[in-house]
Amino acid sequence: MNAPIALTLGDPAGIGPELAALAWTALRETGPTFFWLGDPALLNDAIPFKLIEGPEDAQDVFSDALPVVPVECLAPVVPGTPDSRNASAVIASIEQAVRYVQSGQAAGITTNPIAKHILASAGFSFPGHTEFLAALCHCDGQEVMMLASPHLRVVPVTIHVSLRQAIESLTTERIVAVTLATHKALQSDFGITQPRLAIAGLNPHAGEEGMMGTEEKTIIGPAIAILKSQGLTVMGPFPPDTMFSATARPGYDAAICMYHDQALIPLKTLDMAEGVNVTIGLPIIRTSPDHGTAFDIAGPVGRSDSQVDPSSLLAALRLADSMSRHKKGDNR
Repeated sequence: MNAPIALTLGDPAGIGPELAALAWTALRETGPTFFWLGDPALLNDAIPFKLIEGPEDAQDVFSDALPVVPVECLAPVVPGTPDSRNASAVIASIEQAVRYVQSGQAAGITTNPIAKHILASAGFSFPGHTEFLAALCHCDGQEVMMLASPHLRVVPVTIHVSLRQAIESLTTERIVAVTLATHKALQSDFGITQPRLAIAGLNPHAGEEGMMGTEEKTIIGPAIAILKSQGLTVMGPFPPDTMFSATARPGYDAAICMYHDQALIPLKTLDMAEGVNVTIGLPIIRTSPDHGTAFDIAGPVGRSDSQVDPSSLLAALRLADSMSRHKKGDNR
């Protein structure tokens, strides 16, 4: 039996509590089993829940109630109005989830959305989940962000920096490192024996032989040569305006992109509802829904007029479970 997935609190004023309740309602009979590290008061008794002492108790209660490891919010929670006084609960939820996975009590982490600016106002020094998780796992700099859906997997080489900074920081070495991490994750966590990786160009028409930019020749091309010399199946650099078409996508298992929006725009256009954020390069499994806190539609759990769609969270929980099974050789 697979260990359960740890679902974090997220920002309590966002849609995280509603998502936790909706996900349990959808998965209670089929699984995968998960438990929520959150404040039970936020559930408003809208669904049955049971406080548990640890992940090992989740499986026994999951079909009848949402298993909850309590993490108390310090300030009253008003849906749609985030409060930095609750940042400590958000952070504690993430830290405890990591400890559960490191101890083997949980199979992986699925993180509910956080508000980065709220955490920053409380002294949180990390740009987001990805970097914080890497620090908790003592592998800073090795973290790589993948966005995955049934239609496309994309991996940006540079992430949460301005476009100008992304271009300035793009190096052959970074492209090689990100591609190697992607190759390893596709093998170990997705069960793809020989991954096919498409490398995007940076400039229009992939530089048009230097007429529209030289980075393809001076930075990206050398990275592809190194990767091929190490036995990887890599292709490119491809013009970014054509490599995500319906006819091109079946030719590769993941696209390595040069900057954040080059990767995320096609993924979210194709499948916003079931897109999943995956952090690879960590010793633990972490997934997340590919959307934010949605303060504008947040409300109390159990309301009849909720607009919250749990599709992305459901996909994230299922993917975390699938990845953990592949990692331990159980391909069910």
